[in-house]
Amino acid sequence: MEPALPSFDRRMTDADHLMWRLDRDPYLSSTFANISILDRPIDRARFMRRIDHAVAAVPRLRHRVSEPTGALTAPVWVEDPDFDLSYHVRHIALPRNSSMRHLADLATVIASDPFDRHRPLWQFWLVDGLRGGRSALIQKLHHTLADGEGSLAIALTYLDLERDAPEPEAIPLDRSEPATDAPESLDGADVVRDLITGSLRIPLGLMRQARDLLADPARLPDTTAELARSIRSAMAELTELDQARSPLWTRRSLRRHLEMLRAPFGPTKDAARRLGGTLNTAFVTLAADAAGHYHDRAGSPVETLRASMAISTRNENSGANAFTLTRLIVPTGPMPIEERFRAIHELVTSARQGVSSSTVDTLAGIAAALPGPVVTRLARLQTQTVDFATSNVKGAPMPVYVAGAQILENYPVGPLVGVACNLTLLSYLGSLDIGLHLDPAAVTEPAAMRSSLERSLRRLLRE
Repeated sequence: MEPALPSFDRRMTDADHLMWRLDRDPYLSSTFANISILDRPIDRARFMRRIDHAVAAVPRLRHRVSEPTGALTAPVWVEDPDFDLSYHVRHIALPRNSSMRHLADLATVIASDPFDRHRPLWQFWLVDGLRGGRSALIQKLHHTLADGEGSLAIALTYLDLERDAPEPEAIPLDRSEPATDAPESLDGADVVRDLITGSLRIPLGLMRQARDLLADPARLPDTTAELARSIRSAMAELTELDQARSPLWTRRSLRRHLEMLRAPFGPTKDAARRLGGTLNTAFVTLAADAAGHYHDRAGSPVETLRASMAISTRNENSGANAFTLTRLIVPTGPMPIEERFRAIHELVTSARQGVSSSTVDTLAGIAAALPGPVVTRLARLQTQTVDFATSNVKGAPMPVYVAGAQILENYPVGPLVGVACNLTLLSYLGSLDIGLHLDPAAVTEPAAMRSSLERSLRRLLRE
């Protein structure tokens, strides 16, 4: 396979820098993962050779983040002089004949464990001991390294289309970039130029507010409200600052729970086509229908919830991350599934047509010159407006292999970033593999939410 790798810039983009700064707050971590179920234990030595090849093919895998003194400009990616492949690839075993529940619990612990910010931001875990002689590969990446589609492109450097595919020729490491812990030097003129004409363009009024905050930190609550009002006037897509609508999903914690379920690709796509929409509309409809049923069954019916939806903006010139976020007020009250589908189809179509630039980039450009506590507070305010998040990633339509083992299923573990639950879908080999990642302090009955999703799928497939 010849992967079309993203363009990896040496300096972090504003959006990547924002995610990097927010990651210091564990509630706002953007780390995500993927669980690949394998038909047999992996050949570890062969896998290590393949990952070594991937590291040579994708220099970003051996880069760490280096932050400039004073944080006036974005961090840069530099070669890790102490890069150790064995640190990033771990091999463990669950008790013999462990269930998918055991694997899911392990994956949430791995995904929620913070990265060492002084090392490259990825880990692969080989997991043996699953029931039926199967194994698993847990792939964990920080969002600054790549988004979902970008991570799939990276994966093509170590995946095969046949079980006994010949190993690729060795690639010599490119040492053209400096192997140093120090970011590229910037003199005073460079910093000013970056602030005025570079990636840190922000409204002058916000710079004044940031200056005032530094002079009087006690004004943080008032200043945050002022900043929010400035953002509302500058970015229409970020005007909603009212609270999320669920009467049940109000608490937040650092606990995590994962449910994994599958839907048939062909029948689900056919149902979406009959209703006049796309697979993505079907997925958001399933999420909204299930969320509404969960609330109704709990005795707290709700007519609408606010969902966050990731929209890919990737093209041939895109970097590691190419997406925007939009928020939708989705109907969750009792109604026929086809009626809900059509309502959500209009919302999704309108949202996609209205995407001219990334809201993430817009907010990041403003946040770049603000103090960390203010940026974190603003991000918390934004997450408090959202009940649940959704994302849809296209995977391989054919079987793929890794070091001699076939991948049977692929379950994504999307980042929560302060919301009650994240539903991420990854299509693979005729199936839609869904990861329902949730905060059990908010969604207190995970099994009931899974059951509601399964019910909603049955309703959709009957249409």
